[in-house]
Amino acid sequence: MALFSKAISAVYNAPKNIPHIQLTPKPSSQKWSTAQDHGLLSTPLHLLTDSKTNYANTITREDDDICFLHALKLDVFRHVLRKLGEEAVEGLNMIDAVQRLGIDHHFQEEIDQILQQQHLIITSGSAHGADHHSDLHEVAVRFRLLRQQGYFVPDDVFKKFKESDGSFKQMLSEDIKGLMSLYEASQLSIEGEDTLDEAGKFSWHLLNTSLSHLDHHQARVVGNTLSNPHHKSLATFMAKNFFSTNSRGTNNRWLNILQEVAKTEFSMVRSLHQKEIVQISKWWKELGLAKELKFARDQPVKWYIWSMACLADPNLSEERVELTKPISFIYLIDDIFDVYGTLDELILFTEAVKRWEIGDIEHLPDYMKICFKALHDMTNEISSKVYQKHGWNPLHSLRKTWGSLCTAFLVEAKWFKSGHLPKAEDYLKNGIVSSGVNVVMVHIFFLLGQGITKQSVELLDETPAIISSAAAILRLWDDLGSAEDENQDGHDGSYIRCYLNDHQGCSIEDAQEITTNLISEEWKRLNKELVSPNPFPVAFTNASLNLARMVPLMYSYDQNQRLPSLEEYMRSMLCETESV
Repeated sequence: MALFSKAISAVYNAPKNIPHIQLTPKPSSQKWSTAQDHGLLSTPLHLLTDSKTNYANTITREDDDICFLHALKLDVFRHVLRKLGEEAVEGLNMIDAVQRLGIDHHFQEEIDQILQQQHLIITSGSAHGADHHSDLHEVAVRFRLLRQQGYFVPDDVFKKFKESDGSFKQMLSEDIKGLMSLYEASQLSIEGEDTLDEAGKFSWHLLNTSLSHLDHHQARVVGNTLSNPHHKSLATFMAKNFFSTNSRGTNNRWLNILQEVAKTEFSMVRSLHQKEIVQISKWWKELGLAKELKFARDQPVKWYIWSMACLADPNLSEERVELTKPISFIYLIDDIFDVYGTLDELILFTEAVKRWEIGDIEHLPDYMKICFKALHDMTNEISSKVYQKHGWNPLHSLRKTWGSLCTAFLVEAKWFKSGHLPKAEDYLKNGIVSSGVNVVMVHIFFLLGQGITKQSVELLDETPAIISSAAAILRLWDDLGSAEDENQDGHDGSYIRCYLNDHQGCSIEDAQEITTNLISEEWKRLNKELVSPNPFPVAFTNASLNLARMVPLMYSYDQNQRLPSLEEYMRSMLCETESV
């Protein structure tokens, strides 16, 4: 490890007068329903940024120095990852760490190479020796990381930990680390994988039981795993807890340098997000809709948070800013349908959006004219940018998704205006569209500009499972009770209300449990997309997963109609000066 020691010394003893170097980033391989939000969600944009910093200025000398040192630290850790990654268990732990910290985009090439070798361990059977397959933690982490990477690993790798009668071995109850990894692995189950379902229940029960006799630190780590399994949580939200919960027993040969990399990365990304908020603030102010449509929400920070979560790669700055624009219109149009427009007006507006003729809106009320014109201009502007950058005009697909959204909103307006509750199945089918997720994901696909072909666009226009499952998760999470907590003036429904109407005598607790089970089934469909061939790029799949991961933060209201988890996420991403 002499080379490693010298490299660390070079970074930490680097001279203060560092020459200017232009660093080129390495390329990276609900309904959105009405809420009366409080706290940070309603904070004016300029108060979330550092008032002493002029982000319109060019990069300062100090910024250059920070970037240069950060690049050196990344190179040091990249070298260590390549060397230690050759060790089976150590390689797995290092990949797990950088993914939990949300900085894996810097090391994708190294991660790909290591996981190819890890996949060989499974496919080569006993060639590497039985010891590679006897440790529960190792087997479970390897399984999870490979599935996350798109490798289909069968769940029978866990059969060695089961008794002859098919139950998991009780002797595993003493292996807390292995049980946590098993529980994490179970979150990637797909339909029909009984072994993984059993693994999830088995590990959850033993871990939950262990909480009463573990020390404070261990109990905190276990509780965090049960509440926030990595696969279903935003890495950027959970990263701040990584070093406090995972430092014990982690090899210090690489932990210290990784912590320094993460600290600098978080600081740089926070500054980037603040710059993006300034851009969003300028766009929103110039658009003027907050003054023209006073009945609608004025929450650009909340809208930007969706973009920040979906497109987590720092290199996607322009895409995050552009994505926030259509997200804002999902909320605005939802308010028109839900709290302001008459049914006759809503019918006219829906027809206008489907025709998409700017010269044919004279029959609309003034507030609808203003909204449609702004929507029309914004969509055409994004289409033009995509065409100039990627050579494909997405206008047809974007128009189609806006028309579908308004049609779904109108269906709901007619249902609830008449007092008619639809069948739960019909409600959910329409709710997947009215969630707005399809609008978001279609925009993400074209803004990313990767893999745009006639085949992929045709599939996109049919709302594939990678979109519909994320939409169902949002719709059902929202309906678990948040609509009542949002203190809306308008009318809204929920899957639970429709289900209770369909099944007279069913308790609300049973309906909630059924809804929770449906969310789990949609996650299984999303997981299947991870290991199934499709024409969509990895960045698109990750955006869909991140959207689903964001949903609990966006819809978990407390008794005071606040979103404490979301506000904590916003503070950690936009305001705090130290996250690790």
